[in-house]
Amino acid sequence: MAQRYHRDHHHESVDKRCGDSSADYQTNKRHRSSDEGQHRAAETLSAHRQLYERHFPLYKQPVEVGCFSLDSRRSFCNDQRQLRYYVQPTKSPDFNLRDGYTSRFVKRDDSVKEKLDHVLKWILANRDKIQTRDQTPSSSALGVDFVTWRGHLTKVLTTPYETQEGWMLAASKFRGSIYISEVETEAAKVNRETRSQRQEEMMYWGYKFEQYICADDVNGTPNPGGVVNTNEAFCTVVQTRLADHKLLFSGEVDCRVKDPDAPPAPGCYVELKTSAEICTPKQRSNFHRYKLLKWWAQSFLPGVPQIVAGFRDHDGIVVAVETFPTSKISQLIKNEFNCWKPTVCMNFCNDFLSFVKSVVKEDDPRLVYLFTWDPHRDVTYAVHRDSQFTFLPEWYIKDMSSPHSSHH
Repeated sequence: MAQRYHRDHHHESVDKRCGDSSADYQTNKRHRSSDEGQHRAAETLSAHRQLYERHFPLYKQPVEVGCFSLDSRRSFCNDQRQLRYYVQPTKSPDFNLRDGYTSRFVKRDDSVKEKLDHVLKWILANRDKIQTRDQTPSSSALGVDFVTWRGHLTKVLTTPYETQEGWMLAASKFRGSIYISEVETEAAKVNRETRSQRQEEMMYWGYKFEQYICADDVNGTPNPGGVVNTNEAFCTVVQTRLADHKLLFSGEVDCRVKDPDAPPAPGCYVELKTSAEICTPKQRSNFHRYKLLKWWAQSFLPGVPQIVAGFRDHDGIVVAVETFPTSKISQLIKNEFNCWKPTVCMNFCNDFLSFVKSVVKEDDPRLVYLFTWDPHRDVTYAVHRDSQFTFLPEWYIKDMSSPHSSHH
């Protein structure tokens, strides 16, 4: 079996970015891996996919412990007012995804970084809902090892196959749980600030597709003449376990099926996607290799069982709608040469979380361990105290530390 935290012995030394408020973030101290003490945490974690071709790790069926909504002004609401219902479209839908882009569109300000704030608000309002069965008294205040967004875990899952975009994830330990929040990379910031008009419009298309097949209530019908407001969201909060790691995370959910006898959430949820129509074998292969990997990871993590995809032409007209059961996606890609494997994704995620646990030892919300990964490189980390990377807000620390919070 591959060494748990593979070190690349071809290089004389490994990069570890050592930073704190006094040290220049750019100053990379180089450590010889051979100098490492036997009991120290590994310096880096390899993302080589061959290392993760092991048995599929235990992943418990995710359980929804709560949900919340974000309203038209992006304010947190401790309820399900933004939950919508899936309405099956006709065979040849002919939806125009460009409709309303210039006249009925309220766009969320994506330069505002919300970090984990909405999840933390849910935790403070719903401490009693977090399941702390099988807990030992010494474990964390919340009874979970990690708190994060589903999107951050999706990035980790897809890392062994990602060749374009790196990531930075900040981790802080507070009252026994490790919180993980994303930090925007320089490349992502440049991409966001230099998006073309066409890219901006295509981002709208995904939301517009949802408007064509979602109703606001169980007996309602979709209203494609309404305003698309991307501030609005409905989020599920789930608990699960990946091998030894107890996870609490939240993710946005597009809609649920109308059937009152459907399985309980998250088993009744539907993920909605749009993609370019597939006209050639090469396009089909790319769809399997790249799109389906991200779609699978995003829906598998919270236990969302089906993905409904609208295939559109170059002008943004949806010409076909297809349903992909999440559990069947790995069968679809089986015949693709050298394609991605769910096992590799889950084993890498498991090892990454173990790596984070081995590094993030000090229980201090002002201390941030910044994990960085770039394509074709190892995961490295740097330590920052009282820096711009601190992300757990004072109101959360104060509320969680107050005497009343311990006997929920």
